[in-house]
Amino acid sequence: MNVMEKIIKQQCKQNIPDFKVGDSLKVYRKIVEGENERVQLFAGVVIARKGTGVQETITVRRVSMGQGVEKTFPLHSPRVDRIELDRRGKVRRAKLYYLRSKIGKDAKVKEQKFN
Repeated sequence: MNVMEKIIKQQCKQNIPDFKVGDSLKVYRKIVEGENERVQLFAGVVIARKGTGVQETITVRRVSMGQGVEKTFPLHSPRVDRIELDRRGKVRRAKLYYLRSKIGKDAKVKEQKFN
């Protein structure tokens, strides 16, 4: 392991749950407003996961008041307070961009059943 790999490994967070594309997540993000800092929740379905190491990002989508909202979060950013896994999704694709054109029940991802 060279010096760069050691530095990158130190920068990565260790408390990230094991999740895949299609899972529902709750992402708690730190927001700075003037002198105050608060934590804001963004819950939705992971439609994309890109990159490796420190550059890894996820795109989370939800429908808010009939309008689709997507946010891209760097996983190892200090602005991301924590990530919680809400439920597992059953999907067969690596990217779920087709959900953008779906409406209502069609836009839902089936829950994965465990025996």
